[in-house]
Amino acid sequence: MKESLDFIYKTQKELSTFGGIAALLGWDQMTYMPYMGIMKRSEQSSLISRLIHEKTVSDTFWNHIQKLSKPSNFNNLTEKDKNVVKRLKKDVEKARKIPSEFVEKMSKTTTLAYSAWEKARKKNDFSIFLPYLKKIIELEKEYCGYRNLPGPRYNNLLDDYEEGMTVDVLKREFDFLKPNIIEVLEKIKSSNIYEKQKNPDIKWNKNKQREICDILTDKMTLPKTRSRLDISTHPFTTSMGYDDVRLTTNFEHENPLFSFFSTIHEAGHALYELNMPQNEYKDTVISDSPSLGLHESQSRFWENMIARSKNFWKYFFPVFQKISPDQFKDLDFEKWYKYVNKVQPSLIRVEADELTYCLHVILRFEIEVALMEEKISVSELPVIWNLKMDEMLGLTPRDDKEGVLQDMHWSGGNFGYFPTYAIGTIYASQLFNQMIKEKSSFYNDIENGDFTNIVTWLRKNVHNYGRIMNANETIKNCCGKGLNSKIFITYLKNKYSDIYDI
Repeated sequence: MKESLDFIYKTQKELSTFGGIAALLGWDQMTYMPYMGIMKRSEQSSLISRLIHEKTVSDTFWNHIQKLSKPSNFNNLTEKDKNVVKRLKKDVEKARKIPSEFVEKMSKTTTLAYSAWEKARKKNDFSIFLPYLKKIIELEKEYCGYRNLPGPRYNNLLDDYEEGMTVDVLKREFDFLKPNIIEVLEKIKSSNIYEKQKNPDIKWNKNKQREICDILTDKMTLPKTRSRLDISTHPFTTSMGYDDVRLTTNFEHENPLFSFFSTIHEAGHALYELNMPQNEYKDTVISDSPSLGLHESQSRFWENMIARSKNFWKYFFPVFQKISPDQFKDLDFEKWYKYVNKVQPSLIRVEADELTYCLHVILRFEIEVALMEEKISVSELPVIWNLKMDEMLGLTPRDDKEGVLQDMHWSGGNFGYFPTYAIGTIYASQLFNQMIKEKSSFYNDIENGDFTNIVTWLRKNVHNYGRIMNANETIKNCCGKGLNSKIFITYLKNKYSDIYDI
């Protein structure tokens, strides 16, 4: 049994190292890689993906896992080894259903597709990306055939990002969220405050934006010796290892709030990555997030529940004033707070206000399910996208860049990913609700720009568990209930009824 334990821990460490290499290749492609490097990068990425997959699904590895899983052996394992073996068996069993050739083909296709997506965005022409997207969707359908979970085909994709989640459960949640959000939105749009709201003319150069983002990450206790902030077209966070987490933002908008909020969002992800279980679980399957929804809960918690709160701005408003006194001299605190929380339906998901954000996610979920069920074709996407935008938000994109080309996710084959943004947003509201219940003094900490106790609370209640529990169990363990949209809607109604006097 010792031989089997030694083998599975050695293999997990090697897989963790390979994963870091793959992450570094992806990070470089989206930040500093010269454009002409794409063909060689696609070969490098596909090779690493194949090597990771082959090592994961090897018969030797699987045989050792099966040996340890036998009741006679499993019952004699330590609690730590039981957690690792149980999780590992489930992961490898799933991976062994997918041929290595398919993994390599998908990796190469998506690497080239990302480059095509960037080109299509620059030229504002969906037709450039269309053939790549068609190929990816066919590959996704092929993947679903290998997994073959019960229910709609989309369940197979959803399960990769949010284990155990199904189309039926999400439809129920979204059927509750959608009308409730639209109801609040319509009340706000009918209010006097909405009719009179204006945007202050705040424009910052890149240096000022960088300055405020550096202050922010310092306050969030993000260590510069273990992380770095760079620039990319689409902000993201990735981890090369326990002490090397990379996050990106974008300073192309003159309004500093875009880079500020994208930075705090990504810093929430980075803090989670930096606080994954180490010690006995280092370089094992346990030292990771159980789902993207839970991962997203960390970024949405910081971005919305913390950084859009009145207490947060009692600290940061004077900081903004100090950096740019001329532009803030005619702005008072209440006007700024309402501006930060202004509801204004947007065409772009990453620029959406807190209230309407989940409508953008629901739109993508409905489109992805329809594509997988072959109810719509890829060529119809721009038109269908625009129709759904009008239906949910009363807006119509002027072009592909404002519409169907705005996200990079599909170029990476990440179908099933988008719903986790809404799941994470719901989880975030539950965590915030619980945090304040347990210790109302957190409000004072936020007001004083001291986030250490908040990071400690999140580490204790979320980060430390890794994959010992699944996402829903982690939330239930902390908050008493699993996924609960009602808490999120209550949070929205309380907040925006005050801001808009509705």
